[in-house]
Amino acid sequence: MIPPPKDVKQDPQAPSSTELPANLNLGRMTNSVGAPVSDDIAPLTLGARGPILLEDLHLVDKLSHFDRERIPERVVHAKGAGAHGYFEVTKDISHLTRADFLSTVGKRTPMFARFSTVARESGSADTERNPRGFALKFYTEEGNFDMVGNNTPVFFVRDPAAFKDMIAVQKRDPRTHLPSTNMFWDYFTLQPVSFHQLLIQFSNRGTPDGFRHMHGFSSHTYKLINREGAAHYVKWHFRTDQGIKNLSSREAERLRGADPDYATRDLFDAIERGDYPSWTLYFQVLTEEQALNYKYDVFDVTKVISKQDYPLQEVGRFVLNRNPENYFAEVEQAAFAPSHMVPGIAPSPDRMLQGRLFSYADTQLHRLGPNSAQLPINSPRHRPVTTQRDGPMAFGDNGGRHANYYPNSFGGPHPDPGITEVQA
Repeated sequence: MIPPPKDVKQDPQAPSSTELPANLNLGRMTNSVGAPVSDDIAPLTLGARGPILLEDLHLVDKLSHFDRERIPERVVHAKGAGAHGYFEVTKDISHLTRADFLSTVGKRTPMFARFSTVARESGSADTERNPRGFALKFYTEEGNFDMVGNNTPVFFVRDPAAFKDMIAVQKRDPRTHLPSTNMFWDYFTLQPVSFHQLLIQFSNRGTPDGFRHMHGFSSHTYKLINREGAAHYVKWHFRTDQGIKNLSSREAERLRGADPDYATRDLFDAIERGDYPSWTLYFQVLTEEQALNYKYDVFDVTKVISKQDYPLQEVGRFVLNRNPENYFAEVEQAAFAPSHMVPGIAPSPDRMLQGRLFSYADTQLHRLGPNSAQLPINSPRHRPVTTQRDGPMAFGDNGGRHANYYPNSFGGPHPDPGITEVQA
């Protein structure tokens, strides 16, 4: 690793982000199908100076895999970092939801978090002036729940038809392939609905000091359903326990060149040295009647709900205490989608949320394929019991000999009508 300049903020006691484990002995090298490799440097040639032979099977195996190492990059949130941890309930909210992982004070649920910038590509600086993605995957007893939020309580647009255009103007000019302030301001000056988000983005909150010192928000309003079938609408707030810290515009710009991976390094090194970051979860809670009669539309993601009207109620806390062992396997292949819900949590009429229910799951189908939920980082705690079969890269026994249709007469999986009232 090329060290950053001396004036870049970095804890001198922190371990290097590129440390490799010492004193390993993994034994004999093999190719991708387990056959031992005799030489990984010199290719098989026709004589000392002759051409390389196609029958050098190890070389062919090595190069053909190398040619296919990259998967499609995320269209948004491409640059990011992640870590493992746990969520613990600290207050009783069983009157609001029957969601199992929120059911009991003290209950802990394993989770994975990924933080990111939004607009730029994977190789960009993570100190860019941009919102930050705040994606959490909870591995609950009743399946995976994904909270796919941002570090801002509002968003640029409230209708999903505008989402593609809003992102396009933050990408690169189609002719010059350069970032274009002309595209950016042309669009947003014609979209007054974006004004609230722009005020945040062009304050110091648009350049947080790493990922540990920023809040996270659901932004959208979600519906919670309890065991009696009563519904409430909630906004989720994840408030950093490290305290808010932002970079000045000048400092953020300097770090773009001096240490473009500043936020990624800061998160990794903090966890490695045992300085585990944490966030406390709060809800803003409205009854259905309160949501219907509020002074403006609580399902409009460009607006906040006043904390004076509906104060924050503590729910729990999550802690990140383990770094990934392999970035690609655990961070790049992590697939988040708002449609990944569990009983007791449901969508609201928020139009932008409704669009994301489709788009986020769909982009993971494009990036990772129809069996992405079988990847270890995405797989639930308990083996899914489903009639889904086949598709590219199906792992395991592919459902074995069991019936892949419903209804059937052979003891296959069947729906549970008892959860209908807590899912909608």
